[in-house]
Amino acid sequence: MSIGNSSADGGNTPADDRPSIGRILQQARISAGLTVDEVSSTTRVRIPILHAIEQDDFSRCGGDVYARGHIRTLAATVGVDPAELVARYDAERGGRPAPTPAAPLFDAERIRPEPRRPNWTAAMVAAIVAVVGFVGFTLFNGGAQTSNGSVAADSPSAKPPASPSRKLPSGKPADPKREPSGAIAGVPANKVTVKLAAENGQTWMSAKDHNGRLLEEGVLRQGDAKTFTDPSRIDLVLGNAGAVRLFVNGKEVKNVGDNGQVQRLSYTKGDPVAG
Repeated sequence: MSIGNSSADGGNTPADDRPSIGRILQQARISAGLTVDEVSSTTRVRIPILHAIEQDDFSRCGGDVYARGHIRTLAATVGVDPAELVARYDAERGGRPAPTPAAPLFDAERIRPEPRRPNWTAAMVAAIVAVVGFVGFTLFNGGAQTSNGSVAADSPSAKPPASPSRKLPSGKPADPKREPSGAIAGVPANKVTVKLAAENGQTWMSAKDHNGRLLEEGVLRQGDAKTFTDPSRIDLVLGNAGAVRLFVNGKEVKNVGDNGQVQRLSYTKGDPVAG
């Protein structure tokens, strides 16, 4: 069933000139610099279904529930508001169906717990342990007091001498030894370290090492962060550069890009340049 601006849907032509849902997803994917294969690899939506959705053919989705799920996933991947497109999909189909109310739970179906019986054996064991512990504590405490009294009689002024504190030549007490701390903790100096933090939205991202091997690819959702390390170089592709806060070798890189801008970046051990 198509939601495009054609009259083949039984006269359900939209009153405005807005592009269709499939056209919006296709334009956003192209603007993000993503191919159909890349989107399919990220979202696990098969390529034939992606082509059909971009042509506003949702019959291959397997029903409205799956179509909503595909629209929501594809919109998040290419940087479009998923809620708006799903709401539009429902509106063009007469509204979202009301949820089916849950069946009432009959009293006969409720599981009633059996009444707990008092555990007299455990109570007796606990009482015996308490009595033995009290007797042992009393005997031990009395022996300790007798021993302390003998020591006090033999040496009334027995008091351990206070150990003198070590002092520096200036007369001040020695300060505890301080551990030297680097400028940025946890960042190895002999490697390149790149950290991505999606603080202003979500973005599609890809990271590769110096051999071109894919480290990670997918959607970095708002609030998530990823860190990558390589001996010499890391190559990045950002589908929405304005949403990303970027740190290279422990230093923040300013002005990564604008919202919706695709950036292809590469960093080595010497980046970013001082200043």
